[in-house]
Amino acid sequence: MNTVAQQEKKPGADEIREYSARTFVAPARQRGQRRFSIKVGDVVRELKLYRSVANVCSALKTQAFQRTNHLRLVDATGPKSGLSTTVVFTYEFVDSEHQPDSERNSSNDAWSRLRGALKDVFAELGGGEAYLRAERSDFHDPERPKEERE
Repeated sequence: MNTVAQQEKKPGADEIREYSARTFVAPARQRGQRRFSIKVGDVVRELKLYRSVANVCSALKTQAFQRTNHLRLVDATGPKSGLSTTVVFTYEFVDSEHQPDSERNSSNDAWSRLRGALKDVFAELGGGEAYLRAERSDFHDPERPKEERE
């Protein structure tokens, strides 16, 4: 019979934040990145918190995590609930103005700025999947007569 004391203690919010700071924040800072992302599924898998996805999402969104690591949450992508292993949090270092210009203007940073650039456009079109379906249905098929395509 297992007692509560004998059961393995699951990591709490503090441990989740410490792991994320060690594994994602510190390396990004060392590489001189201005922005970086954390996928909730990566944290869940490494800490084996398969039934605690909501706890991981909450821990990574907190002001405490952002303040301690000098971060600002720039974007959160994923389902509307915001509670999934597919959620990706994108952060920006708030002290990035203290980095040398050579690090601030890296080519990786340009790609990071493009992330989510068309998010609003696709939302207006019913989402990315709806847009692709419409484009594929209207795609030119040389075998089909022009009258059928219109």
